[in-house]
Amino acid sequence: MSTRRRRISLTRVVVSGAAIAAGAYAVYVARTWARFGRPAPPRDASEQDDELDRLMPSYDVVERHHIAVAAPAAITLEAARCQDIGSAPVVRAIFKARELIMGSAESVSAPPKGLVDDMLALGWGILAEHPGREIVMGGVTRPWEANPVFRALTPDAFLAFDDPDYVKIAWTLRADPAGDQSSIFRSETRAVATDAGAHAKFRRYWSLLSPGIIVIRWAMLGPLKADAERRARQADGRPHGAADPAR
Repeated sequence: MSTRRRRISLTRVVVSGAAIAAGAYAVYVARTWARFGRPAPPRDASEQDDELDRLMPSYDVVERHHIAVAAPAAITLEAARCQDIGSAPVVRAIFKARELIMGSAESVSAPPKGLVDDMLALGWGILAEHPGREIVMGGVTRPWEANPVFRALTPDAFLAFDDPDYVKIAWTLRADPAGDQSSIFRSETRAVATDAGAHAKFRRYWSLLSPGIIVIRWAMLGPLKADAERRARQADGRPHGAADPAR
């Protein structure tokens, strides 16, 4: 095959791939738009979260993710609390894409201190905490703005908050014991608009940009599992790479 034919063939492949991706994205946007305001309920009792039910019993959207970890719940939660999600290339790419799409000011990265401390620095607050088991964080914001500002509230104020043109968001880091040396890490994010105007803006924003948010949630699972299991091995005095006795 000549160089020219190879180039033509490669161009066709790229164009076809882009068309397929665009079509898939269009389908996703349409489905997300249609499902907005009708969030999926927990699949079973293990997905239920009493703290979130108390703080946000009704919500427009929800995302739930989990992964099995060969580490005790307390170690898994500490690993989640200390994560540096901004170091992942895919997360940096998503943040950069949002800046380009929304016309945001370029973010200035501070040295990471860990997920929870980094989120507190951005304006999020801790709404509930059960040491070694769960941290619930939340805040109010206008996510459709180019440079959204997050505002923390006390738990009671968060529950009662109904100022117009805002979205309330609550999310969890949670580790459920699954035996002495294993656990299930869970993360759930809920969000609800405070009035009709915010509902319309948030629906458009979520339909178009939620893929990036979901990818970030997924991207944290693998590194979290690896770090928690490394911490568990160190706590047990096992060498790096040693098999977990619970497996």
